[in-house]
Amino acid sequence: MQQRIAWEDLSATTRAAVEAQTGPVHRARTVSDGLNSALAAVLDTAGGRVFIKGIRTDHPSVVTQQREAAINPYVRPLAPAVLWHLDDVDGWNVLGFEYVEGRAADYRPGSPDLPLVLDVVGALGATTCPDVPGVKLAAKRWASYVDDPAEVELLDGGALLHTDYNPDNVLVTSEGVARLIDWAWPTRGAAWIDPCCLVIRMMAEGHTAQQAESWARRVPAWHTAPAGALDVFARACARMWQDIAEHDPQPWKQRMAAAAREWADARLTPVTT
Repeated sequence: MQQRIAWEDLSATTRAAVEAQTGPVHRARTVSDGLNSALAAVLDTAGGRVFIKGIRTDHPSVVTQQREAAINPYVRPLAPAVLWHLDDVDGWNVLGFEYVEGRAADYRPGSPDLPLVLDVVGALGATTCPDVPGVKLAAKRWASYVDDPAEVELLDGGALLHTDYNPDNVLVTSEGVARLIDWAWPTRGAAWIDPCCLVIRMMAEGHTAQQAESWARRVPAWHTAPAGALDVFARACARMWQDIAEHDPQPWKQRMAAAAREWADARLTPVTT
């Protein structure tokens, strides 16, 4: 997680570059949600309200901003629109977004947000991945966690995937619609991968494997998985999250590792899919 910086602490040069896009900023509110951006703020400007996020250009994660800018035209209206992109202004890479009033989705059992989340995951599952720079390949992302090279091929596909269904990345709007934010890892692969990623997140929020899969089955793409593919991916995710938690044992990563292990174990005696 990057240390958050306030709008007022940016250099005059950076603030002036942003205001050249937005008009004068009357008020700025730092946003606490999110893990990956040093700058995250809602600006009240002469041209209306805008959300901005930024990363220093010398930080390795700056590439995620470039990916998000590249993929954004292809994921509207499932995601808020990128209005402008400042690639390097006094050491900052800054994205300006359409402001959407909303809150992070609630994945807990019984949450009324769950149907909304499934709707947006389902809509994305029908989206073909565009040929833009920075898009990852699912087979490469998970290859090191799969033993049999033939099984890796199960992950191939032409769908556009989000893959990071942290509840903070699903915004439930004041209109009662879920929208996907933080496109740091756009990926080309099999469409059924995204509902699988959601299963683990739901389990980390209190669902059993059976409960989480019962929700995932509402996504049409779930049913396109070839025989054995869900088992392969569950095992790969368990290994991946274990690796992540061992290298950086933050509580939320340990919780994700435990959920992924639980799902992989449950797939050994699977419920009907």
